[in-house]
Amino acid sequence: MEKKSAHLNHIRGVANYQFDQNVGTSFFPDEVEISFSHKTGRIRHIYLKKKLLATLRPKDGFFSLTIKGAQQLSSLITPPRFRVVVQKSMEDFAKQGKNIFSRHVISADTEIRPGEEVIVTDERNRVLAVGKALLTGREMLVFKRGVAVKTRRGAGKIEK
Repeated sequence: MEKKSAHLNHIRGVANYQFDQNVGTSFFPDEVEISFSHKTGRIRHIYLKKKLLATLRPKDGFFSLTIKGAQQLSSLITPPRFRVVVQKSMEDFAKQGKNIFSRHVISADTEIRPGEEVIVTDERNRVLAVGKALLTGREMLVFKRGVAVKTRRGAGKIEK
């Protein structure tokens, strides 16, 4: 039991550092299940109620979010933090997992830095996709060319 506590403290600490102070405990409650890499024995995946929330990347030690993880995180962090909002005409493309171009961004957290995990949403704050920022939040708003977010996963169909 002490070992699970240490692993929980670790993933909560990473979440607090990566996303925001004090989200770790809410994002990863005591009920989470942690899976480990068979090769290295390191933390790999975090599940809540059998649903994958996030993967701990071995390359940099940060989390990659799933759609379920992004939905949970977006309920814990006040907008616009970590969010990129796209035009209504681009919502279906985002849900399909297509990259987000700067010209289609209508608002973005100005504190976003390249390489950071971001949540792509519609104007009503519904999660459309998750991915990695390629530009700063300010650049996403100013640039009219180029990819703003390299999308990793789209949400698929969302109820209207």
